Parts: sequence; C-alpha cells; structure tokens
Amino acid sequence: MRASGISGASPPLAAGRFGRLRRQEICPVLVRSNLLPTPRSSLTIGSQSSSPKEVKKNNMDDLSNWDLASNTTSLSPLDGRYMQKVKDLRPFFSEYGLIRYRVLVEVKWLQKLSQIPEIVEVPQFSQDAHLFLEKIIDNFEINDAVEVKKIEKITNHDVKAVEYYLKQKCKSHPDIAKVLEFFHFACTSEDINNLAHALSLKEALNDVIFPAMVDLCKEICALAKENAHIPMLSRTHGQPASPTTLGKEMANFAVRLGERGKTFSRIQILGKFAGAVGNYNAHKVAYPNINWRDIAAEFVLSLGVDFNAYVTQIEPHDYIAELFNNILQFNNILTDFDRDIWSYISLGYFKQITKAGEIGSSTMPHKVNPIDFENSEGNLCLANAILSALSMKLPVSRMQRDLTDSTVLRNLGVGLGYSLVAYKSALQGIKKLQVNESRLIEDLEQTWEVLAEPIQTVMRRHAVPEAYEKLKELTRGREVSKQSIREFTETLDLPEEAKAILLNLTPNSYIGEAEELAKSVDEAVDLVNGFKLH
Repeated sequence: MRASGISGASPPLAAGRFGRLRRQEICPVLVRSNLLPTPRSSLTIGSQSSSPKEVKKNNMDDLSNWDLASNTTSLSPLDGRYMQKVKDLRPFFSEYGLIRYRVLVEVKWLQKLSQIPEIVEVPQFSQDAHLFLEKIIDNFEINDAVEVKKIEKITNHDVKAVEYYLKQKCKSHPDIAKVLEFFHFACTSEDINNLAHALSLKEALNDVIFPAMVDLCKEICALAKENAHIPMLSRTHGQPASPTTLGKEMANFAVRLGERGKTFSRIQILGKFAGAVGNYNAHKVAYPNINWRDIAAEFVLSLGVDFNAYVTQIEPHDYIAELFNNILQFNNILTDFDRDIWSYISLGYFKQITKAGEIGSSTMPHKVNPIDFENSEGNLCLANAILSALSMKLPVSRMQRDLTDSTVLRNLGVGLGYSLVAYKSALQGIKKLQVNESRLIEDLEQTWEVLAEPIQTVMRRHAVPEAYEKLKELTRGREVSKQSIREFTETLDLPEEAKAILLNLTPNSYIGEAEELAKSVDEAVDLVNGFKLH
C-alpha cells in the first residue's frame, strides 16, 4: 500500500474542515526545511561572449573579476553599482531562481502523485527514481536554466517550458519515462508559480534579509549600551529640551526595530494548489474518488508553506501585502534612525572614522560626509515605494484572475534588494561612528535653561505658587547661565534638602533613568524569537 505523503504516511484530513492551515496543524512529519540547497557557486554569470569555462569560473562567490562592461551597462543599479551588496538575493529572485523553484515544485508534485494509491497509472517510484528526481533539483545550475529559456523561446510560455525541460531530462530513466505526462498533472501555471514565489520569499527572508535586519539591531543595541552613560542634549521641535543620554536614544531605535521583528513570526506564508479556478475541477473528472483537497493540503504543507484552501486561479497574495507592509514599517523606523544620526553628525556629536584614500568632496578637501546614512535613506525611499506598490497591487485581481500580478511578482526581489542595500549602508555607517564626547558636553554646558523643568516641578511639589510662570519669566527669550539659575534657586522658599538637590543639579546630571534604560536594552529586544518565517 502506498503512503499518502512525500516523507511518510499522514492521517487523512477531514473534508471541508480547513481554510488556512499551518503546517503543524496537519502533518508536521511532512515539513522540510532548506528545500533548495544553497547553490555551490550561487549563480554563475558571464557576458554573452563568455566561453563555458569562463562562465563556470565567473561565479557569485567571487565577483572581483566580473565583467565591468556588464556592470556599467546594467539598467538597474541593483545589477550594476550595488551588485556586490545584493548578490545573495540572486539565487532567490533572479530568473534563474524562479525557474529553479518551479522545477522543485513540478518534481515534488510528480513524486507526490506516485505515492497516491488511487493513481495506479503512476506506480510508486523506486528509491533510484526518487534519487534521480532529487538530483535534478539539487544539481540545478545556470546552464539548466538556460536550457529552459531556450525551450521558452519556442513555447512562449515560461511554466510550460519547465514541464518540457523536465520531460526531456527524465526520458533517460526507465521508470519515470513511462509517466512523463504526469508532470504538471491537473496544474494551472499559478499552482506552480505561487509556490515558487512563496518558497523564494521565505528562504530569501530567512537566509538573507532577516540576518541583515538582526545585524542592524545588534549594532544599534551595542551603541546603546556603550554610550548609556554619555549625557546628551535632547531636541524637541529642534529646540533644546530635557537631557537624555546618547545610549538611550540608540536604545529607542533598537527596541522599535526589534518590535517589528516579532511581527514576522506571526505571518503565514500561504500556498494554493487547486487548479484553474481553485475548485479542483480537472482533478475530480480524472479521479473522482480522490479527496483532492486533502492531497493539495498535504502537498503544500510538505514544501514548508501553509495551505490556503479558498482561492481563485491565484493565491490572493494577502500575506505578501502583510509581509511587505511590515518590512516597510521596519524601513520607516530605519529612515528615522538614519536622519537622526545624520543630524548628530552635523551637530558634531559623532565623528566619522576616515578611510585612507577616500574623498568626501571633489572640491572641499576637509569634508567627511555622512554618505552611508544618506545612501541608506535614499535606498529605503526606493524600497518603500516598491514594497508599497506591491502590497497595494497584488491583492487586487479581476474576478478569478487577471495577469497584472504576474509581471508585478517578478519585482519581489527589487524592493527587498533596495532594502538590503540600505541595511548594509547603515551598518557600514554605524561602524565608522566615533562619539565626540567633548562636543556633547559643550552643548549641555551652554543650555542651563533645561533645568527650568525640574526646578518648577519641585516648586509645584512644595506648593510654591505660579511655579511654571516664574520659570517662564526667568528663561523664555533670555540668556540663561549656570549663575542665573543658581541665584534663582537660592531665593526659593523650599526645604533645604530639596534646594540642595536642585543646586547640585547640572544639565549633565539631569538625565533621569536614561542610563539604566539604555543599559537594559537587551531585555527589551528579542532577536532570538523574531525575524523569522516559520
């Protein structure tokens, strides 16, 4: 008797009892991680005139000798100027990556069919047949993708080209050659594509994007703890305000970014596998007695994707919108961070470690510009424009589907690519920062008016009338010094203990709990359970 699951038998699902199912709710035995191993050289590239040997040598792990002509003629800066920063996304979102994931889904579906007892036309595959099919996935390289593209030139259909490629590839195996027509059986193109996109998103985020986000949070946490004790003048509305510490302001950003990380683990990456309009129409005609909903759920879950039972021709992409909206919000917070760091550099609170040979301005030799944070901010702007457009467009499709999502989905890696450039630029900028403590102290020493807040607050506690108004008269629009603040304090009708506290207070020491909050930032930032898609 043949098992009904890819990796082993699983209990049947009650018909009609599920809508969206997480993998652990049905058949956790089927869950597999790392479905696509990291390519040995990720993705080999070369110019059209490159020989096969040159293409083999020219891989994504070593781009130092990459054809500069190709680099300088790329239309997108992601494939040109910023290629080194985003190369790790290529195995997931390039045309090669999409084809590779499609091949995986098609092969896994044929394997699944061979394990359904009612489909007698596809006998259970031998261990040798399974190994043959697995090698097609594991050994898929750029030359294989090129073969698929050659077939597509004839078919003018990218998914059908994958089917034909697999039929050609499997002709040589005696068992699989007998069932070639069961490649792509009862599938619409979107059954293959939606799962390919789901897998590419999940693995790219877990393997590339989230680690970069976590690195950012770690670096900002380190800034918070290292500078927890360093007092700094706050600025609200751009004006001097109650002091804080440099570390506490860094901690604010670390916690905000960390909170975004927690939201990712709650998102279900969803897949459909229900045929032309989501009803298993062809499936039921071919094999009326098979519970196709259970089979589809088992199959989708076995790939490490959660199952969506209620679909049209397409999975409606709501989860992608939710996912990208969360990344967009992370990017907004990072934009806020970039702008604040830029401002602190402008105020002299940070110096930047210079690099030998690096030029800040083509005409002003003295300049060390905050280019990393400006680069980060600019690329976050582009990333958010694209992510926002995708999250708004993808959930909208006319009736059972139109083709507008197809071309849009090819840009999943673009918004993430610009995000990755921004993260790496911000990280690079953080590592150049050097705190200029003397400048921070200088600013505080020139703003004794910030002590008006604690003085009037203590006066209120001890029922001194018109406390706020008296401090307003002393400080607003006037130059305030250490001497004038102390002379005013000496005149107050306050208990000696309270007066002594105020007389000992300085802008440097008036930091409240800022230092303690910065030191305990690790307690508020969970980088272990967040930033992952399950």
